[in-house]
Amino acid sequence: MKTVLATGGLILNEPLLWEKGKRGRRGMDVPASDVPAAKIDPEFMGVGPDFPDLSEVDIVRHYTRLSQWNFGVDTGMYPLGSCTMKYNPKINDKIAATPEIAASHPMLPDRLCQGTLKIMYELQGYLATITGLDAVSLQPAAGAHGELTGMLIFSAYHKGRGAARTKILIPDTAHGTNPASAALCGLHPVPVQSGPDGILDPEVIARLMDQETAGIMVTNPNTLGLFEENIKEVSRIVHAGGGLVYGDGANMNAIMGVADLKKCGLDIVHLNLHKTFSTPHGGGGPGAGPVCVVDHLKKYLPVPRVVKDDKGYRLEYNRPDSVGRVHAFHGNFGILIRAYSYIRCMGAENLKKASQLAVLNANYIKEKLKGDLHLPYDRPCMHECVFSDQKQHEFKVSTLDMAKRLMDFGYHPPTIYFPLVVSGAIMIEPTETESKDDLDLFIEAFKEIVREARENPEILHEAPHLCKVKRLDETAAARHPCLTG
Repeated sequence: MKTVLATGGLILNEPLLWEKGKRGRRGMDVPASDVPAAKIDPEFMGVGPDFPDLSEVDIVRHYTRLSQWNFGVDTGMYPLGSCTMKYNPKINDKIAATPEIAASHPMLPDRLCQGTLKIMYELQGYLATITGLDAVSLQPAAGAHGELTGMLIFSAYHKGRGAARTKILIPDTAHGTNPASAALCGLHPVPVQSGPDGILDPEVIARLMDQETAGIMVTNPNTLGLFEENIKEVSRIVHAGGGLVYGDGANMNAIMGVADLKKCGLDIVHLNLHKTFSTPHGGGGPGAGPVCVVDHLKKYLPVPRVVKDDKGYRLEYNRPDSVGRVHAFHGNFGILIRAYSYIRCMGAENLKKASQLAVLNANYIKEKLKGDLHLPYDRPCMHECVFSDQKQHEFKVSTLDMAKRLMDFGYHPPTIYFPLVVSGAIMIEPTETESKDDLDLFIEAFKEIVREARENPEILHEAPHLCKVKRLDETAAARHPCLTG
């Protein structure tokens, strides 16, 4: 390998702020108050908080150093499979921070926030058009929250028909949160084994579908990175049995602008705006998982929804069949603005191109690495490709060893040991935002690691070597976590 992205460097240790603080340091001057001091009984005051005294430079360096411990998509390629860690254009942050938008209070009457309501109304329309479905709720705060909302709609639909449905079909290639979301709504998950080609077999669905089954939760493309080619037949079988078809839209980045999900037979789909529509991802911050439905399920969507009439835009609450409110106010509004900005900046043609490039990049990596890593399903993939460590077993090198070693080369490891249907899985999703130059560097790094596994496996067993923190005892970390920094 000619070029190594990562080198040793200035990775600084950083104590807690309470350890850095010194009495008398000050980072700001507070103006003198012109409000007379109120007399408060000391008994009600208690002991004040023990905030450290810090200068401005103390604070700036502290958070800058902490940021240098992290790796994010702004640092480099983040090939985390099934998560679509694409670059987030900064223009979307700028739009979301527009004062007229950011300062709009969620309890303003409709007549005083027509602009923000219009944005929400148009976003609902864009997401409906992109998926091919008929109506949208922007309330759910994340993907799993969208799944839960979808399952609430499943339950409301069957209850409204007087049907007692207690089971839900969930393929082994679905996302891991699907069974929990269904179980929270009183549905018992029934596992569905995928076929030898990695996709659903309609005959298996037909055997499992009965009068107690509410429907199926399908991830398409699935977690093997493969398109469910039999989805229309699967949907027909489920519908014939009185069930509904739920689509986990976490992998929409592969088919955005390409597939019409309504024509595929899907009744409900959630979208991860932080995956497909380039809003911030992870870190414990706000997210968004809008839910799209076909027309006959529209009445069950959470309230309020933005509608338009001859008086303008308004929030509609009067929906007696609704599953109710699933999030305070109208969802995480700033995230919705970022997605709206992304869609408007890209336009229909470039949204489709993003999906096409994501698929191209994943297939490029698959073809370049399949001689070095075992490829369980050697067929065209969608947005991600799944390898395994089978070829490295003879050298006693595991998927975990190779993932840890990648960190020394400057890359966040891909998703490992998932999906569970592939033993020792290595799931790589490059997204459309990586150039061929960056992909080639990543491929070179992985090839070098495979060579090391063959010639000097001890290097991998002790990796990472260059990171601030070396190989952790993951079992001990899970059982006895240190939460103090």
